Amino acid sequence: MPDTTTIDLSDLDGFWAAPIRERAAAFAALREAPGIAWFEQPVTQVPDPGPGYYALTRYDEVVEASRTPGVFRSGPGATSVADMPPEFLEFFGSMINTDDPRHARLRRIVSRGFTPRRLAGLQESLERTASEIVDDLLAAGECEGVETISARLPLSTICEMMGIPQSHHRFVYDRTNVILGVGDPDYVPEGADMVTALLTAGGELAALMRELGEARRADPTDDVTSALVNAEIDGEGLTPDELASFFVLLVVAGNETTRNATSWGLQLLTEHPEQRAAWLADPEGVTPTAIEEIVRWSSPVIYMRRTLAEPVVLGGTELPAGAKTALFYWSANRDPDHFPRHGADGARVNASPEDFDVRRSPNPHLGFGGPGPHFCLGAHLARRQLITLFTELLRRAPRVATTGEPRRLRSMFINGITRLPVTADGGNGVLA
Repeated sequence: MPDTTTIDLSDLDGFWAAPIRERAAAFAALREAPGIAWFEQPVTQVPDPGPGYYALTRYDEVVEASRTPGVFRSGPGATSVADMPPEFLEFFGSMINTDDPRHARLRRIVSRGFTPRRLAGLQESLERTASEIVDDLLAAGECEGVETISARLPLSTICEMMGIPQSHHRFVYDRTNVILGVGDPDYVPEGADMVTALLTAGGELAALMRELGEARRADPTDDVTSALVNAEIDGEGLTPDELASFFVLLVVAGNETTRNATSWGLQLLTEHPEQRAAWLADPEGVTPTAIEEIVRWSSPVIYMRRTLAEPVVLGGTELPAGAKTALFYWSANRDPDHFPRHGADGARVNASPEDFDVRRSPNPHLGFGGPGPHFCLGAHLARRQLITLFTELLRRAPRVATTGEPRRLRSMFINGITRLPVTADGGNGVLA
């Protein structure tokens, strides 16, 4: 077990670049140590990032913080432990960076785009795109899996939902990569100005949505953009800026979970052939639990930030008003108090949540955020996408596998993969 005094959760090129097993061991040490650890700010280009943060690493702490949004506030910023300018938060965070009553108003309006009827209406399109993805994989035999497999379904789904024409899909993909991977040289060159890159990519996406919103306001269709620009709750609708900000959030968050869960799922099935065999032996019975396990194990969003509106005692530690906290879902989803492993007879076998178990049940993971008002609005859509894609992959390309190390995103916020070599006919991928 590592010495907790040597752990630095703010070290992008050390801690977050280390092998996954080392990361897991460090978080296990933090969970077992008394109290809640405090860390300095990561090195950043933000002019005034503010003080450091407390790391909530235990499942119960993350759940408690999520359930008390009046104390653990999102308005000061949710996606960065560094303090960002208010206009930056407004532009990039949409309702993620808001608290009630504004959060409730925005969520009520944008929920119009995620009704069960609308999601069910997407199924034919999901199945068609998943089939095309597997067609291309089988035809090529080998491919770069992130762009060819993992990113394609969520990108096409979100763009189709919003009414973005096919000719603009690559434009959206490239700009969301910059926003998600601004600290990664795969997406933003070394030495480039991070803030400028973010604002440019976000501004271009916002301009696209403002133009589309104006068109749909004048001539509505059956897409989500039309529903949002013409929706009113208590006489209020989305302003053009709110629509643009929500679109930036949607194309980034809507791509991220499914894309990275898919990539990690491919790697996990390669590393655990016995789990692949269990899934293939009973696809109807195992698929629901397998998808939840992929999301739990990968935890695509590593943390969300909350800022204390008042003093609180949590985990035996007194946290002052104004303190920043990082809710580490990645760690909470490995808390052995909540994720023991069970045998076929239901008996507890061991307490290792590091196991990848496609039949794990129950599985109360926080992969879509903790319980409360900020639980992921698109969780049902992400599950539907993952089920559809893995069903098609395992039905038609049951030996699909990675053939080398995943190239991991340089980030402490997103547990991403930027490149992943894949073959349709088996491989020997290695999970570090």
